[in-house]
Amino acid sequence: MVILKFIIAVVLTTQTYMRFQHEMQSTRERLLIGSQVIETASGPIEYADIGDGYPVLVIHGAGGGYDQGLILSEIFLNDDFRVIAPSRFGFLRTPLPANASPAAQADAFADLLNDLNVSEVAVVGISAGGPSSLEFALRYPDRISSMVLVSAVVHREEPMNFMDKIVHYVIFNSDFIFWLITKYFESDLISFLGVTPEVQAKLTPEEKYWISNTIIPAMHPISQRQPGMVNDRTNSASLDYPLDQITVPTLVVHARDDTLVNPSHSQYAARNIPDAKVITLESGGHILMGQHEMIRSEIVKFLEQHTQ
Repeated sequence: MVILKFIIAVVLTTQTYMRFQHEMQSTRERLLIGSQVIETASGPIEYADIGDGYPVLVIHGAGGGYDQGLILSEIFLNDDFRVIAPSRFGFLRTPLPANASPAAQADAFADLLNDLNVSEVAVVGISAGGPSSLEFALRYPDRISSMVLVSAVVHREEPMNFMDKIVHYVIFNSDFIFWLITKYFESDLISFLGVTPEVQAKLTPEEKYWISNTIIPAMHPISQRQPGMVNDRTNSASLDYPLDQITVPTLVVHARDDTLVNPSHSQYAARNIPDAKVITLESGGHILMGQHEMIRSEIVKFLEQHTQ
C-alpha cells in the first residue's frame, strides 16, 4: 500500500510538472511574438506598438511587462489611440541596468519615443508604473500632453521586511512555486493583488474569467519579471517627488479598498499635483473590478480633452 501511494504521488507530481512546463513554453512563445526589442541610447527596451491615433505611453505595474500594458490598455482605453507599451527595467526582455532608478527609466522612455519618431504622448501609469510616470512628467513636460495615474505609487514606502523578501526573492523567483499558487490558491493570490474577498464575492462570471484567464496568466513566467519587481520595491523606499512642479494635466484614479497600494498615494497626489482631477471609488480594489466601463469612459474623455 505504501509503495502504491508513492507511485501515485510520483505520477501526479510528474503530470503536474509536465503541465507546468507546457504552459511556460507556450507563454514564452507568446511573449516573443507580441513584442520587439529596440536598441536605444539607454540600452535595449522591449515594447509593443499597437493601433493608430494619438499615442499613449502605457506604463505597467509590478508583475507586468509590455503584455500587462496591452491588457490594461484594453480596459482603460478605446481603439482611438495608439498604444506604446514598454517593458520597464528588469521586466521580460528589458534588462536591469546599473542605474535602474525611476528617473533613468523616464529617460529610457524618452529615448524609445525618439527612436519611434514620437514627439508627444499621453501617459497612463499603473500601480508601480507611477514613479517613472511622474519622473517623465517632471523631466519631459514638453513631451507629455496629459497623465493618468491608476492605483499608482507616488510616495515613499517602508523598506522591505522579512516577509517582503520571502515573497520577492523566493516565491517570485520560482516559476513553479508561483504557478502552483495560481492554480491552487487563486483566491489568496487575488487578495494579495489588492482585491478584497468582499470584492471577489461580487465579481461577475465575466470578471472572474478575465482575472483567471487574462490578468493572472500575464504574470507568467514570474522569474522574468522578478528583477524588475525587486527593483521597484527597493526604489519605493526612497521616493520623494516635487509634485507641485508637475504642470501636465493629471487624472488620479484609485479605490478606497485597494489593499496593495494604499489610497494614501492618490490622496497625496491629489493634494500636491496642481489642479489634479481625482476619481475616488468606494470599491473595486487595486485593479478596479466592477468599475472598468466607467473608468474607461472617464480616462478616454480626459485624454481626448487634452489632445485636441
